[in-house]
Amino acid sequence: MALTLYGGARSRASMVLWYLKEKGIPCHFQTLDMQAGEHRQEAFLAINPFGRVPALVDDAFQAPEGGPLKLAESGAILLHLAENYGAEFAGDAGRAAALRSLSQQWVVYANATLGPAMFQAADRPDDLARQLAVLNDRLSHNTSLLSGTGGPVPWGAADCAVQSYLAYLPMFCSGVDLSPYAAVQASIEATNQRPAYKEAMGSR
Repeated sequence: MALTLYGGARSRASMVLWYLKEKGIPCHFQTLDMQAGEHRQEAFLAINPFGRVPALVDDAFQAPEGGPLKLAESGAILLHLAENYGAEFAGDAGRAAALRSLSQQWVVYANATLGPAMFQAADRPDDLARQLAVLNDRLSHNTSLLSGTGGPVPWGAADCAVQSYLAYLPMFCSGVDLSPYAAVQASIEATNQRPAYKEAMGSR
């Protein structure tokens, strides 16, 4: 098995890299010089024709057209890793299916709802406030977003996706008052103290 993750500085590749390091999954991280336009060169466009990072090449799986599997989009990559390398959906079929679907829900939410709300916070502060209130309640009861689904659930792709964005709040949304959201603040601090997160951020 050989995994290669392609990413650049200050990109969503750091989210995937954090997951890989947290789970101890071996992977080669190939940094692209985005300012020099390496993501627009033919070699990378053969992996992701949209010219965006992150992208993953997994030679343990064959693509329908032949050759190794090539994936783009951080959410899709996280879910692929969770399914095939992270052992996140083990157990009886019913519970495994529920965990898989809930993980998909949270990963899609992070990229499609939470992320845009953060970066539109100046224009739509009420939207982000509502989301933070819900997340704060959820995180005040469980450290993992999938906990409470019939037994303890370890940190996984759902947590990685959501907590990555929450950790960006102080950096990119410094005008947002987090004081009403103690559990969100605690989650951000806990994320910043995780050794795998520190290592992933230092590798960007």
